[in-house]
Amino acid sequence: MTALLQTAKTDPSFIYALRGVTEAAARAAYDWIGRGDKHQGDLAGVEAMRAALNALPVGGTVVIGEGEKDEAPALYNGETVGDPYADCQCDIAVDPVEGTSYLAKGMTNAMAVIAMSPRGTMFDPGPAFYMEKFAGPPAVRGKIDPKAPVADKLKVLSDALGKPVSELTVYVLEKPRHKELVAQIHAAGARVALYPAGDVAGALMAAIPESGIDALMGTGGTPEGVISACAIRLLGGEFLGRLDPQLPTEIIAVRNAGMDTEHWQGVEELISSDQVYFCATGITTGLLFDGVERSRTHEKTQTLMISGPKGERQILTTWHPDIRAV
Repeated sequence: MTALLQTAKTDPSFIYALRGVTEAAARAAYDWIGRGDKHQGDLAGVEAMRAALNALPVGGTVVIGEGEKDEAPALYNGETVGDPYADCQCDIAVDPVEGTSYLAKGMTNAMAVIAMSPRGTMFDPGPAFYMEKFAGPPAVRGKIDPKAPVADKLKVLSDALGKPVSELTVYVLEKPRHKELVAQIHAAGARVALYPAGDVAGALMAAIPESGIDALMGTGGTPEGVISACAIRLLGGEFLGRLDPQLPTEIIAVRNAGMDTEHWQGVEELISSDQVYFCATGITTGLLFDGVERSRTHEKTQTLMISGPKGERQILTTWHPDIRAV
């Protein structure tokens, strides 16, 4: 029995303590909504999330963090947080501001995210920043051939969901690299929902039946992919990922590390335990939940919480007294 599972059984409120981590990051990042500076917004979220993590009675190693690409001073890959002597030792995946461009532009779907699992159970992407992904609902778990043509994937999805391809909606990041993918989805007869960022939200929507999003396709961040896989494993949905380096330096680093860019990893390869905790708090209002709202006396947050192994999920709305109003 893992230490994390032991902690969960002796302290069923742990998921509520963890939610304080993403709420702290979201509330700190709120001040940077629409100010055009994604770096300062990200920094505010990072600092608040790290402080909240260090207050938890767990010892964590950041497996999925801000990383070299984000040039972050904290919550970087390999950093240890919390209590190093705690019985609970875990892997941590964080994204203090998922959708920094959304935040800077005052757009929807910016959120603060964390996932936690027993030590040694989370895939470490090393120097791989980008991953090609497929996410879908429980009905297609184990039925998708990731190497199949787009039209074939959509046919499998259509059959599994019992609705025509013309009624399917696929979430795709609005990037130049996806021009051909979008054309293929349209040619197959399905709809495309294009968003400039936020593929954690897209992947989770794809995994939740009747959400309005039937699948996610395309290449996005590897950290966001592993974080999404943590939640989707608990939800019983499908997630497949293939390392797909985009930057010249990344291509060289991935090659030098001997990492396989042809193999599609299933959700159980990316996260090998179902003893996972996942929390995401909205910064700006989006597909999954409301963003932070501030009044003269309180700040309101909404947080999606999922915990294993049964994949129970709930959205908690909290009104926090604003200490500046005291």
